Amino acid sequence: MTREERIRGRKVGVIGMARSGLAAALLAKEMGGIPFVTDSGRREALAPACAQLEKSGVPFETDGHSDRILQSDYAVISPGIPLSAEIARRIRERGIPLFSEIEFASWFCRGRIVAITGSNGKTTTTTLAGEMFAAAGRPTCICGNIGRPFAEAASSVPPDGVAVVEVSNFQLETIADFRPAVAAILNITADHLDRHGTMEEYKRTKYRITENQGPDDVLVTNLDDPVTSGERIATRAARVYFTTGDATEAGAFVRAGVLWRRKDRAEEPVIPARDILIPGPHNLQNAAAATVMATVFGVEAAVLAGVLRTFPGVEHRLERVPSVAGVHFINDSKATNVDSVCFALQSVDTPVYLILGGRDKGAPYEPLAPLARGKVRGVVAIGEAREKIFRALGREFPVQFADTLEEAVQKCFAQARPGETVLLSPACASFDMFDNYEHRGRAFKEAVAQLKNGKKNHNPVAP
Repeated sequence: MTREERIRGRKVGVIGMARSGLAAALLAKEMGGIPFVTDSGRREALAPACAQLEKSGVPFETDGHSDRILQSDYAVISPGIPLSAEIARRIRERGIPLFSEIEFASWFCRGRIVAITGSNGKTTTTTLAGEMFAAAGRPTCICGNIGRPFAEAASSVPPDGVAVVEVSNFQLETIADFRPAVAAILNITADHLDRHGTMEEYKRTKYRITENQGPDDVLVTNLDDPVTSGERIATRAARVYFTTGDATEAGAFVRAGVLWRRKDRAEEPVIPARDILIPGPHNLQNAAAATVMATVFGVEAAVLAGVLRTFPGVEHRLERVPSVAGVHFINDSKATNVDSVCFALQSVDTPVYLILGGRDKGAPYEPLAPLARGKVRGVVAIGEAREKIFRALGREFPVQFADTLEEAVQKCFAQARPGETVLLSPACASFDMFDNYEHRGRAFKEAVAQLKNGKKNHNPVAP
């Protein structure tokens, strides 16, 4: 079936009016479909999206889901809505096909798709790989679960272009034909168990990224990750590894402090690891992964090195915020699981006051303790998970509670000495207190700015 046949004159129900749902509805309209959007939220809270839909002539409803969505030929579901939700159940009971936004968008992308998933490092690696393609002169779109929905960009990608798409497990739940030319699974650690229930189900969902790939496609996986390296992931794609060790079979590896790659069966140096601008061992893994993906597309080593020397990282991921009275601040709001916090702690070489908490995702917090010992001077816990965090860490570290993120920043700052670091690395989702992790990160930076404006003298509490 051609892409025109999949959309022209078809009724497309869209569930959810957040960024991906809004983008899917507008894409359906652009491509000749007949979209209808439904959202359970209050119209006042959805006013900007409603205004955009009205301007585009797309019908919608708020404050609940009527039966109109059940008249759809197929439906597109936003990633934040679980398949266990009543509206999703009603649609499936009616036999209406239910797709994710990345599945729907992929039908209208004429360029090649590079899709990246994993528990940690997705945003950095997606952005880094996209910068490599762009620096090589490829028309490039960086999108997906990274801020700009794939559906917003898909139809504008030219045949010689590349869509570099960050893909979440929620989006992979409802794919059908989604087929990336290059797929990457960066790592697998415990995450989203509140939604998937078990690690096995979580892994199964992640592995769906390769289920439609063929022999001409490539699956990139992490030789250092005990899960992805130790399991036989069912795939028909050519499998290429990356590692921060010296492994001759890998497509990118580190030897004597230098990042190398394998191209056309020959080894080629890319850049000394110390020259990569973004810090930490996890970012060396991200650099190796992006190097493999760019190598598949024939990007020259000099281009890769130029990007790696200058790429500053992404907002809300180990983002350094201006210091106040000699105290450093790092915004790591993107760290929504425990392993991300472990990576963050490895990347900070000063004593830390750590802000944790938000909406719990089902994983234990005890694994933080070994890395935090001797480095974390105190913890301030916020949000729904704060009691669980206290039970897990309260015997080893002083744990305080705060009702707001601003209060948490103030409590950390009151204790920190010049040269020490206040680190927001929550290990939790943000939806109990914020719209998303970006909203949380901006709130952290605003709280630090208020300190800078209001604190002339810093008198830390003695530990």
